[in-house]
Amino acid sequence: MWMCQCRFCRRSERDVADGDHGEPAESAPRPRPSGGPMPVRPPRPLLGALLVLALAGCGGAGSDPPRTGDPSPVTTVGPPSVVADGGPTAAPTTPGGFSGTDTAWLQLAIAMDERFLRVLDLVPGRLTDPELVVLAGRIAADHRAVLPRLHGLHERSGGPTTNPHEGHDMPGMATAAQLAEVRRATGRAAAELFATLARAHLDQSVRLARAEREHGTEPVTRAIAAEIERTRAGQRSHLDRLLPATVTPGP
Repeated sequence: MWMCQCRFCRRSERDVADGDHGEPAESAPRPRPSGGPMPVRPPRPLLGALLVLALAGCGGAGSDPPRTGDPSPVTTVGPPSVVADGGPTAAPTTPGGFSGTDTAWLQLAIAMDERFLRVLDLVPGRLTDPELVVLAGRIAADHRAVLPRLHGLHERSGGPTTNPHEGHDMPGMATAAQLAEVRRATGRAAAELFATLARAHLDQSVRLARAEREHGTEPVTRAIAAEIERTRAGQRSHLDRLLPATVTPGP
């Protein structure tokens, strides 16, 4: 699986790897007793953004190149300045009080939900279990209801109009090959394929939403993340009751 190499993800990871924590402090860091400089830890808001990106499978040196074209330049949120004792002077924010964690999560959540709606649009005519059809419909309705709210927050955050993750194949996102499989599958095969893709998507959505809830700063964004975390964990449990996950025995 390739790791996302868009400018947003590369920049976020490179800033920490290179020690880029904003404007240099006016005084040098306090030395360790051994004489070496005191290491400066990335401030918590930046760690939150990196956690969201890491959970999404973004960044990482030596990974396979993306299969999509290089996205247009995007606006990134710089980390806060650091004072001599290593503490951040302020959280990195965009217009409206959005942190880098908030904008990273909004971009990823939108890209993931829009991709999974393609699966949900295909499965109703291929599933034969009426309860699965109803569940797929509820998940689709939930996604369609939350997407305008995510887009609205993304616009308020001042983020780029072009999503840097659009078209990427990341954990929890169905690939073009999997979408083609859904178009061909029927009956039990369609049900099992839907369950596999739904579990991957719902699990990743819950992980990312939890990271935003715990590390984000914008109140409305964090509230929606908590709602998504709760709702999709329930949808995952419902799916498991209808079609229990099977474990392939080892060799």
